[in-house]
Amino acid sequence: MAQITSSSHNTNPSAVSPVNGGVPLTHRQILVVFSALMLGMLLAALDQTIVATALPTIVGDLGGLKHLSWVVTAYLLSSTAVTPLYGKISDLFGRKALFQVAIVLFLIGSVLSGLSQNMAELIIFRAIQGLGGGGLFAMVMAIIGDIVPPRDRGKYQGLIGAVFAAASVLGPLAGGFFTDSLSWRWIFYINVPIGIVALTVTTIVLKLPASRVRHYIDFLGSALVAAAVTGILLITVWGGNTYAWTSNTIVGLAIISILLIAAFIIVELRSPDPVLPLRLFKNKIFSVSSTLGFVTGFMMFGAIIFLPEYQQVVRGASAIKSGLMLIPLTVGVVSASVGSGALISKRGKYKIYPIVGSVVVTIGLYLMSTLRVDTTYSIQAVMMFVTGFGIGLSMQVIVLATQNGVEHKDLGTATSAISFFRTMGGAIGTSFFGSILVNRLAYNMPRLVPKGVTVPRSVANGAISGSPQALNSLPPAIHTALLQAFVNSLHVMFLAAIPFALLALVFSFLLPEKPLSRVVHKRSRTSHNGDEALSGVISD
Repeated sequence: MAQITSSSHNTNPSAVSPVNGGVPLTHRQILVVFSALMLGMLLAALDQTIVATALPTIVGDLGGLKHLSWVVTAYLLSSTAVTPLYGKISDLFGRKALFQVAIVLFLIGSVLSGLSQNMAELIIFRAIQGLGGGGLFAMVMAIIGDIVPPRDRGKYQGLIGAVFAAASVLGPLAGGFFTDSLSWRWIFYINVPIGIVALTVTTIVLKLPASRVRHYIDFLGSALVAAAVTGILLITVWGGNTYAWTSNTIVGLAIISILLIAAFIIVELRSPDPVLPLRLFKNKIFSVSSTLGFVTGFMMFGAIIFLPEYQQVVRGASAIKSGLMLIPLTVGVVSASVGSGALISKRGKYKIYPIVGSVVVTIGLYLMSTLRVDTTYSIQAVMMFVTGFGIGLSMQVIVLATQNGVEHKDLGTATSAISFFRTMGGAIGTSFFGSILVNRLAYNMPRLVPKGVTVPRSVANGAISGSPQALNSLPPAIHTALLQAFVNSLHVMFLAAIPFALLALVFSFLLPEKPLSRVVHKRSRTSHNGDEALSGVISD
């Protein structure tokens, strides 16, 4: 049971601040801190896109093709599993130090990954990197919640969406550049200077208060949720690929994961200070936001991630060029994130944005389901912009609503939980839509290839392998059939995403709209001797 002690009895809400020892941060100071937070966020956001570009070269250098997927999976497993723990520990020990710990762990994992001499080492070091990466997003959003009032938070959180959008373009570009011009190892080394700048700025500028707290950490609950997450993610990675969905391995993992979740719930109900307090789900804002985050991650990231595949397989673009071709999607996300954030801060209303965003995303998904082999890039750009605009309207609002709707003592836990559910949704969605794409390809290819033509195994079973150049070198009859089969499969995949966009729309309507506070911390905490102890407050 965490108890917070403080000697402050001042009842003037503008006299005590959560930053700089009682002096409120100015807008300029917030921007300086925010720049460091965005650099930390950029580290996490760039990771997946920059690494994916270099994977073929990494395999060529280190070998171990059969373990290729684990380079990504190891990071995903460790980062997702520790996310709830970061939130809880930050509520107990403070967020600044934990954010810096996350950066240091990420940088250690990055350097070790760059020094890897074989695939086994790379996989282990990527897991270490993930231990840091799991805390970056949650800590950034929670720190923003500590220093910026909810009413003003929208314009800052909108920029976070811009960082993720920029990473979707910069990742393939940087990955391609380093791989072609220097070495694939530099995709990891480049994290070091970025991380050092983030550490330096937060050390100098960011000063959050440290409270004397009786610390209790729910290690058993943390271990159970980490094990359950690992089981679920392994199902999404292995199911339909390494093992059949009905295999003993997948069914066994599903049973074990369900039992672990049940054990986790029992432990959390009995724990004096659970890692994920189940009472939070009684808060309608939190419960709806968590569900909306999962559905949004499932639908958006699960389907949109395959757009570069269309550019590379159908349009014959390189990894670098396919990243550039996604710029309209990025522009849509950035313009909507920043614009909606500014409007939220101005008007104090947030519910309308995920509602409109879900409608716009539905339209965008339908438009992309009409992609053809010969669709011009100008039409593709419109489709991507519309979809990106819908994503931008929805991405950050659920975090803002959650932070505004829970007590400050739960801010870190609730923020990390939203990140956790969205990440889980994205991971499961990627597997779900990937399975649709692979299965439809395996169905379409035999029906489109002329009779008597032998189809290579690399494309016959739907699991396309090979560079765009290698695919272009296929016999004309097979190549033509492949392009049409891929487009036909994309049609089904994007159409399958539409019901989830509509489900997100339903939950958006259910999201309560609570007036956005103009102060950072409204709630008073009780000290160990029963006196009221003010948490920091910033007046508008």
